[in-house]
Amino acid sequence: MPDRREQLLEATAHLEAPLAVLDDVALDANAADLVARADGVPVRVASKSLRVRAVLEDVLARPGFRGVMSFSLAESVWLADQGHDDVLLAYPSTSAQGFADLVAAEHRRAAITVMVDSVEHLDLVDRVLGADHPSIRVCLDVDASLRMGPLHLGARRSPVHTAEEAEALARAVAARPGFDLVGVMFYDAQIAGVPDSSPAVRLMKRGSAAELVRRRAAVVEAVSRHAELQVVNAGGTGSLHVTGRDPVLTELAAGSGLFAPTLFDGYAAFDPRPAAYLALPVSRRAADDVVTLFSGGFIASGPTGASRAPTPVWPEGLSLTRNEGAGEVQTPVQGEAARHLRIGDRVLLRPAKAGEPMERVDRMARVAADGAVTVVPTYRGEGCCFG
Repeated sequence: MPDRREQLLEATAHLEAPLAVLDDVALDANAADLVARADGVPVRVASKSLRVRAVLEDVLARPGFRGVMSFSLAESVWLADQGHDDVLLAYPSTSAQGFADLVAAEHRRAAITVMVDSVEHLDLVDRVLGADHPSIRVCLDVDASLRMGPLHLGARRSPVHTAEEAEALARAVAARPGFDLVGVMFYDAQIAGVPDSSPAVRLMKRGSAAELVRRRAAVVEAVSRHAELQVVNAGGTGSLHVTGRDPVLTELAAGSGLFAPTLFDGYAAFDPRPAAYLALPVSRRAADDVVTLFSGGFIASGPTGASRAPTPVWPEGLSLTRNEGAGEVQTPVQGEAARHLRIGDRVLLRPAKAGEPMERVDRMARVAADGAVTVVPTYRGEGCCFG
């Protein structure tokens, strides 16, 4: 049987490259895995990890998924206008235009919940809209990092860490006209976003998970004294099977596991199937065993290093060159397989992170099990750039 990656290239050969390619067979398997690991807890889909509306809507139509976790207020408004009625904005916004657009239509206010982690966020909204603005749905972002003395393990997000801090903010929101507190969110980056690279890492994850179960319960109890919570959100692709056991949660969140980029290759508890690729054309031959690809410099965010670069995966046996890596306009790749590539042939690369490369291409070719191809626009292809 031909390698599925070879089939992806053959099926999309008639399309212009560079091109994003999605293996729908792998997407189906990954979606099923996320639902299975969530074990009955609904999964909110993180749009930043897809940035392709057709794929987002496909996944949301499947049992086990519910609602969008957006990354921009402008994106949230756009999604609400497209018919999405449950959008949780995962990050605080400072967009005056975004808040003006939010309160301009009832369907947007009903669909979108914005994130805050301080009274300053409320002050900003009142400053840009005026204190008599329509009610805005609000969720508290609670820091889920593990703190051990001076060590801070996890993402640098909210200043709200303890139940007492969460209750103080909840009390302030509840007392503020124009805001309706409906949720709390905890993102456990030190569990969800860290591969199982050593026994020490696995021990840290177990300890952090146990600490969060205790602290989440205390936070939810404290906040619930001031609000009727509709949303208690936590988790990520790498932690669904752990975080979802917490009975205080109403939902989990995931997105990257659908596309399965290379940063998710090192987890012990699950094995996602690579689904999203970039197909780049060979534009010239630099040496017998080196060819140059057009484009390719889709370096993922985060700490700089080799792990953030895309990885050539088909034909097998190719690698980036040490001196150039993945370039803005050209990307040399080397290896025995390069000797057999011609000008115009294509190479498949896997990105390090899921959604970010979709900002660099305007189309995604979805390839079904039978080789049928459906071309859908990315956010960029729909004329949207949300940051």
